[in-house]
Amino acid sequence: MTVNGEDLQIKDNISLYDFLKQQGYDTLKIAVELNGDIVPKNQYKDIILKNEYTMEVVSFVGGG
Repeated sequence: MTVNGEDLQIKDNISLYDFLKQQGYDTLKIAVELNGDIVPKNQYKDIILKNEYTMEVVSFVGGG
């Protein structure tokens, strides 16, 4: 799987939510694009990742 331009091998049958937690992401402070589509947060636990997927994870940063 490609994540933010980096090739990674993922475990079989891992959900998007579990993958993000394993990678240390705070799911409340990110947006995920999977294969060109934005994934609603309420679907993170339902999506099972595959090694052929492409994902971009964007973190929100506050400031002023």
